[in-house]
Amino acid sequence: MELPALTRSVVKRNHAIIAPDGYINSNVPGWTGCTVNVIINEQMGARLCQTIVTLREGGQLEGRTEASQIFFYVVEGQVQVSAGGQDRSLAKGQFVYVPVGQEYRFQNPTESTQLLTFHKVYEPLAGHPAPTVVFGEKDDSKAPIYMNDDALRIQELLPNELSFDMAVNIFTYDMGGRLPMVETHIMEHGLLYLQGEAIYMLDQQWYPVKKGDSIWMAPYCQQWATTMGKEPSVYIYYKNVNRFPTSV
Repeated sequence: MELPALTRSVVKRNHAIIAPDGYINSNVPGWTGCTVNVIINEQMGARLCQTIVTLREGGQLEGRTEASQIFFYVVEGQVQVSAGGQDRSLAKGQFVYVPVGQEYRFQNPTESTQLLTFHKVYEPLAGHPAPTVVFGEKDDSKAPIYMNDDALRIQELLPNELSFDMAVNIFTYDMGGRLPMVETHIMEHGLLYLQGEAIYMLDQQWYPVKKGDSIWMAPYCQQWATTMGKEPSVYIYYKNVNRFPTSV
């Protein structure tokens, strides 16, 4: 019998590993016929929110972005989406970015459709208009080699433009892939493992992670990762970008 007091989840002052075994459901106004699991938010010290939403048949997400923009990624299943005056059917590996001041609706999902969301308060930049709605998808042909290592590839999902103050990328580690250095930087991360297994080092602590696990990394949390197991490891991650690094 597995002891219910055991978990791989860890929450520290500057990082967290959140495994699905500890999920507790939340309610979000306008999001019905679904379970919502809040993985990361400001109450743990973060400046982003990350959720996992699992839709039942007939479930619906409806709302309007206010201060925060939202990035929705389909982890499993299929759903009809309306945003920015466009209607699309999104399936596994596809996404929509909804900027501030926009209405959105997700409806007619297949049973157990799962969505990942990243939320960030938008920081306007003088001389640059706010972004518009963006639809897209995971596409390995658009994932160039990272730092001259054939085992590492990154696809940027959002335009690399100054209007955007957040980036969402998909990082693929083929067999033998590992970061070439221990990263120490100002950018904050929220991520979800989409495939495979890995070892992640966070603030000099070592963690086994796998598909379905989420990670929060605060600014300047030291980080390093290597794939393990018998298949590539793949994760989708958020970071804050393109804004002046201080308000002083």
